[in-house]
Amino acid sequence: MQDILERQRQAFMAELPVSLEARRDRLNRAIAMLTENADRFCDALSEDFGHRSRDQSMLTDIAASVSPLRHALKHVKSWMRPERKPVLFPLGLLGGRGWIETQPKGVVGIIAPWNFPVQLVMSPLAGVLAAGNRAMVKTSEYTPVVAALFDELGAKYFAPEELAFVSGGPEVGKAFAALPFDHLLFTGATSIGRHILHAAADNLTPVTLELGGKSPVILGRSADVARATERVALGKMMNAGQICLAPDYMLVPEEKEAEVVAGLTAAASAMYPSLLDNPDYTAIINDRHFQRLTTWLDDARARGAEVIQVNPANEDFTATNSRKLPLHIVRNPTDDMTVMQEEIFGPILPVRTYKTLDRAIDEVNRRERPLGLYYFGSDEAEKRRVLDRTISGGVTLDDVVFHVSQEELPFGGVGPSGMGAYHGETGYRTFSHAKSVYKQPRIDVAGLAGIKPPYGKKTRASVARQMK
Repeated sequence: MQDILERQRQAFMAELPVSLEARRDRLNRAIAMLTENADRFCDALSEDFGHRSRDQSMLTDIAASVSPLRHALKHVKSWMRPERKPVLFPLGLLGGRGWIETQPKGVVGIIAPWNFPVQLVMSPLAGVLAAGNRAMVKTSEYTPVVAALFDELGAKYFAPEELAFVSGGPEVGKAFAALPFDHLLFTGATSIGRHILHAAADNLTPVTLELGGKSPVILGRSADVARATERVALGKMMNAGQICLAPDYMLVPEEKEAEVVAGLTAAASAMYPSLLDNPDYTAIINDRHFQRLTTWLDDARARGAEVIQVNPANEDFTATNSRKLPLHIVRNPTDDMTVMQEEIFGPILPVRTYKTLDRAIDEVNRRERPLGLYYFGSDEAEKRRVLDRTISGGVTLDDVVFHVSQEELPFGGVGPSGMGAYHGETGYRTFSHAKSVYKQPRIDVAGLAGIKPPYGKKTRASVARQMK
């Protein structure tokens, strides 16, 4: 890995400045790698998951990767333009000029997770390649078939000095994070993010962390319950809830709790009338995560929660090794239950009640700041209060998750849910160095301003002018 990094850095330095044509060429090759091998990627995803919906994979991993790459291809020319800035009076009048140029940082490391192992490689690469960088990608050991495909196709579409893929387990990941990259992007669990930050600190490597957390849904009293519960159920059951932005728990008015549970049940049953042989429903990634989720459900039951399994076809999930898990709605969840302490990352949805909106806001604020927050309701004052009184990485109003798909909106967390952001122009700037350039006029500015010793009347006049 160190050898690949050195080769990439040497090639990067030899190429400077990185032309618009070179950036567009790399973006086009990244698009071609996906579009020309979409079926192979979908097959690999399904093999790694045990079963993964092909249509979902096309939506969430292939199309959702091509879109940001095409967006970068369209806008990179304008992003590269220097930005003029005003200079200190009266230097502008005398001919002084200031501007900001964006330069690529060099070699960017990307550590990708397993839940969207294609999209969360290729979407960051849109900003990385548009900014003119080289990249090394550490793929997840939980999706080895996808990782092997990236190893194969990466070598076909890119020189290793441009883009290289590295596979392996935790020890490889640990060594990868400790490399002296010019920028490091990690997407994954908050607990691992802390270790990544420590590893990067030794090299003073700038880091972007895309983590997770318990993203809440606040259902206002003015919300259309049927529409809201359908959208929450869709967001919760896509990829079987294995999404960093999946709605993690709901806060609903106490008088609407039964209606919400009925709405979630009806929506999930309509979208997935059966599960075991349903090609649209994805399995849990591996036995360890399946066991984790079932253990958390047992814990909730043992501590007094009512757990509703949404199983419209009355299928026997105990008689199969498919690792498909139905939606489970947890009523009356308490803080001592694991499902209210940890990010769930699966098709389990606790539903809690509130008397007043401020109680719901307090519930959100006493927890760590989430990656996403979702509010449903038509009351503008209430909506404004939720936006003003909560802090989260991003917000979707009247739906869930959708803010992540908007290329012109920065995507990132805050505090334990992450640091830094990317997507669109924000991603381009994250992976670029903003270099300030000032051009001095021909006149002797230092002498005119009294900056040059011996100091005297001009110096004191200059100080007084700046402090005025």
